[in-house]
Amino acid sequence: MKYILVTGGVISGIGKGIIASSVGTILKSCGLHVTAIKIDPYINIDAGTFSPYEHVVPHITDAIQEWVMKQACVSVDDDGVEPQICVIELGGTVGDIESMPFIEAFRQFQFKVKRENFCNIHVSLIPQPSTTGEQKTKPTQNSVRELRGLGLSPDLIMCRCATPVETAVKEKISMFCHVEPTQVICVHDVSSVYKVPLLLEQQGVVSYFCQRLNLPVEMKPRKMLTKWKEMADRSDRLLEHVSIALVGKYTKLSDSYASVIKALEHSALAINHKLQVKYIDSADLEATTLQDEPVKYHEAWQKLCSSHGVLVPGGFGVRGTEGKMLAISWARKQNKPFLDASSTEFNPESRHPVVIEMPEHNPGQMGGTMRLGKRRTIFKSSSSLLRKLYGNVEYVEERHRHRFEVNPELTHHFEKKGLQFVGQDVEGERMEVIELDDHCYFVGVQYHPEFTSRPIKPSPPYFGLLLAAAGKLQSYLAKGCRLSPRYALKVLSFIHYLVEVQLKLLNCDTLDVHRFSSIY
Repeated sequence: MKYILVTGGVISGIGKGIIASSVGTILKSCGLHVTAIKIDPYINIDAGTFSPYEHVVPHITDAIQEWVMKQACVSVDDDGVEPQICVIELGGTVGDIESMPFIEAFRQFQFKVKRENFCNIHVSLIPQPSTTGEQKTKPTQNSVRELRGLGLSPDLIMCRCATPVETAVKEKISMFCHVEPTQVICVHDVSSVYKVPLLLEQQGVVSYFCQRLNLPVEMKPRKMLTKWKEMADRSDRLLEHVSIALVGKYTKLSDSYASVIKALEHSALAINHKLQVKYIDSADLEATTLQDEPVKYHEAWQKLCSSHGVLVPGGFGVRGTEGKMLAISWARKQNKPFLDASSTEFNPESRHPVVIEMPEHNPGQMGGTMRLGKRRTIFKSSSSLLRKLYGNVEYVEERHRHRFEVNPELTHHFEKKGLQFVGQDVEGERMEVIELDDHCYFVGVQYHPEFTSRPIKPSPPYFGLLLAAAGKLQSYLAKGCRLSPRYALKVLSFIHYLVEVQLKLLNCDTLDVHRFSSIY
């Protein structure tokens, strides 16, 4: 097993995740089996599930190393083959008190697995103050010095910067950070994060890994990287827009829904549309907001009604108030007996608990009691829309994270009104997928499909939402779940390129499609 550790310095949010993902992408394009681990450098103890003998961890660094080695061997590919490389993203910033046990664990780890199997990438910032316009290396020098003082010497220094790193700056970093100039990699701002793997490839990162870790890779053109380049180029030439209203509780911090946003982006790119996300606080749609802040209320509803599609993260019983409300609000709208429909989390005494805690969950104990991990969902209907989007398979395996579920005793009331539970767990006890009859796309899932979405392979539930929002779902289904031929996309990209050329010739800086359509 080969290990590549990605650390970060100077500031948090420097881009370690993008670097780790990009490194994994270009290595995977070489035909290697790659896995990844994300470490949040906090030691969390769930005292509610500990025995009296477990309240002291004497060798935390040993425990970290053992966990990393165990997780690295878990297959993440469909063929079940054990990974050859594990890319580890260590969260936080070098020097943080929270990350000290993890830094020390990896200091020991590099000797345990031997140098030829361990490599460290350090991601650092090269600021460029607007007053001078000069790229500054001192923050990176200090960060690398601190990392080396803790026992880790970076093999590659990836410099985050606004513009490409100048040769003199690269040589200065090389001199004072004890690496060759070729080991200083420039990661400047680009129009799309999907261009970062290509940026690393151009600077010889794969060649360096092959030599440093003795990887069995043939240096030849790689099909996956070619597809990736086509996708990255296409992301810059999207003409049509699609808007999705994201309704949730934590919309003031977009990072709260990072995986959801990425899944939407993957699907939008697949249908050649530029994504616009409209964040809406679920509380702003409530009647109480109309009384207290009518302007905010009407603005929220205007956003919702002007969007092409609506997404409520959380499914229909997953953690979070907004998810539970889908099933609850539907029940309340049906008839009088269900006007008091609620969740046992909100009202333990409800006569019609549409959403309940799972039987194995202990009320009052929040830690370590979720239904976690990849689980199988069986489709119960051959006409299910989501089943078709998944490729007409009998079952899917998706990742779960919840402690509440739709009350199975009340499902027949829902189905009488057209809300069909088309997917269930293996035992047929838990409701996993719902679809509304006679609606172009009203789908809810118990699991988190965004966790398995990829740029070249978007998540089917999100893909279906974007297709429906763009008015292309029925056409997609009629064609046997196939998109337009690839050559058509190339023609569109070429036309856009010609338009760009024409704009430059006419010294225009805006795109007027109608003005130039007759030319082509």
